Amino acid sequence: MSTTFTLDTSTSRANPTPAPMRRLTVPKIRARKVDGVTQEPLVMLTAYTARQAQLLDPHCDLLLVGDSLGQVIYGLPSTIPVTMDMMANHAAAVVRGSYHALVVVDMPFGAYEASPQTAFDAAATLLKASGAAAVKLEGGEAMAETVAFLTQRGIPVMGHIGLTPQAVNVLGGYAARGRSDAEAEKIVGDAKALEQAGAFAVVVEGVIEPIAIEVTEAIACPTIGIGASARCDGQVLVTEDMLGMFERVPRFVKRYEDIATTISQTASKYAAEVRERSFPGPEQLYQPKD
Repeated sequence: MSTTFTLDTSTSRANPTPAPMRRLTVPKIRARKVDGVTQEPLVMLTAYTARQAQLLDPHCDLLLVGDSLGQVIYGLPSTIPVTMDMMANHAAAVVRGSYHALVVVDMPFGAYEASPQTAFDAAATLLKASGAAAVKLEGGEAMAETVAFLTQRGIPVMGHIGLTPQAVNVLGGYAARGRSDAEAEKIVGDAKALEQAGAFAVVVEGVIEPIAIEVTEAIACPTIGIGASARCDGQVLVTEDMLGMFERVPRFVKRYEDIATTISQTASKYAAEVRERSFPGPEQLYQPKD
């Protein structure tokens, strides 16, 4: 007796994925850089919802559920107040909405700094609750022991150096990093420490270009730049910044669209039709049958 399955090409997790679809894995991402060279740069964008993931997934190698959701989704002044529950819930939605990209979830401030064991407990909770494939944490050499502890226990880690938003109170702002010799040396040392600890990739944020290039050439795992250099092994942006949802964005953001204006204009049209009672029209209404 044979059974016939009907494959649905929907990108909703409520339907089965077509058989040929395979999600990218951590080893595949890591293997994109060979002998210090990445032939095809890695594409990463942030995603916070299932629908956003559905739209971005076909175009990205990685989807980052960033703690930037604190500002983008919740209107918080920084990433500091973001909680584990926020990250787990949004990461689960992104996993449900994607099939192709590797999903990475940020570990929120306070969830991993105390000790490697604390970090493992938090990371395991995040991955089990969401289905994401890897975690990202901020910090360089100081976090190397923690990164090694996690990777040795089966938790893939993406590092994050340079301008680290969770440390904004210590850094004193969001200015570019690496302008002094001491700071530049530290950034390169941080990257090497994370690679040696087992990080499969490292985000390099807000670093002057020569140092970003030096970091990329100094480590074997891929670098993913944001406000760094086109010569990094990949790039990431906050999707809402790239789409033009906000008036104020960092210098390193390129607005590819002006979605904020489109939304405002569309809402204005809707409001006008409601007030003049032209919406809903006959095509949007249910009438009794003859």
